[in-house]
Amino acid sequence: MDRMLADRILAASGAKKASLVLKNARVVNVFTAELEEGDIAIEAGYIVGVGEYEGQTEIELGGAVVCPGLIDGHIHLESSMVAPGEFERSVVPHGTQAVITDPHEIANVAGAEGIRFMMERTKGLTLDVYFMLPSCVPATGLDESGAVLAAENLSPLYEEERVLGLAELMNSYGTVRADRGILEKVSLD
Repeated sequence: MDRMLADRILAASGAKKASLVLKNARVVNVFTAELEEGDIAIEAGYIVGVGEYEGQTEIELGGAVVCPGLIDGHIHLESSMVAPGEFERSVVPHGTQAVITDPHEIANVAGAEGIRFMMERTKGLTLDVYFMLPSCVPATGLDESGAVLAAENLSPLYEEERVLGLAELMNSYGTVRADRGILEKVSLD
């Protein structure tokens, strides 16, 4: 049995005290666009409920507004034309807490080395940066680029914790014709 899952369920139901409870919050409900008053129960790093809760540790918020962080599900970080730290300083104050970037533009110039550069420059930021690996470098066989990324170039990058998968397949022509290189990339995990 997954003990952490059981603890989260029991804390959510109020059958056990949550590890942490943020008391007397006003929570932004992004679905109804309303402020809801209540406590926020947190167990094993997960928010398990908003309502009336008791916690092993309780922090009084005194009506402070709590808003969920936003996740930008598809960006090209290098398109911002600023260094990752400067990008972070621009978006975090507006609520963005995480981004999922497809670094295909830097990969078109510098290949896997460019992707590793972006991974290194985004380590330790307050902003969580996750990566989708560029699927088409160059975008098509007709394009010119500074690098070519085949499946064997992408495969080692999947060992990185922040890599979530393969990015958008821009080579629609190769995809619908079951191009061998495209199929090799799609088959990686």
